[in-house]
Amino acid sequence: MNARIAIVFIALLSTGPAFAQGAVSKGQLRLPEFAGLSEKASESVNVTFGPEVLGMAVRFLGTDPEATAAKKLVTSLTGIYVRNYTFDKDYAYPKSDIDGVRRQLSAPGWTRMVETRSRKENTDVDVYMLIENGRAQGLAIIASEPREFTIVNIVGNIDLEQLHDLQKLGVPDLELETAKKPEPAKAAAAPTPAPRK
Repeated sequence: MNARIAIVFIALLSTGPAFAQGAVSKGQLRLPEFAGLSEKASESVNVTFGPEVLGMAVRFLGTDPEATAAKKLVTSLTGIYVRNYTFDKDYAYPKSDIDGVRRQLSAPGWTRMVETRSRKENTDVDVYMLIENGRAQGLAIIASEPREFTIVNIVGNIDLEQLHDLQKLGVPDLELETAKKPEPAKAAAAPTPAPRK
């Protein structure tokens, strides 16, 4: 586990509960409890950062330029939720729970950005964005395969160009490519005059 996440969790444990479990922000998915999956899984990750936790986590980031960029992004968010489980055998998890999360993304405002299905590898990946008034307010990624599934839900004002900065908080690389800005055309170098004789 990332050392920064461990430090954040220790700090949070010493301060008590930081936010109400029942409150759900716009763009936040209702994730199942996945009861008992941690015991069945060979690896598991459960990240729950609500607004107060994010505010506290910002304090643990450094002052270098990358940390400053991560702080800027985090202050615009109201939640980061990650669930990842890896198993030693196929379909040791309830696929119906994953499908239930996918159904929530049919609500108004959510737009599917990416859908991939592989029959050969038996994998499904969906990326959704909640857009309101021309701004991204939520991001959901659901990836499932026979021995692993991942759900990522990021809530708040989202700038896709800055999402990679979440790695400073231990969030896995989302591997989303954004439109790259074209590099300015270089001016053609003037030809070098031939030496005079």
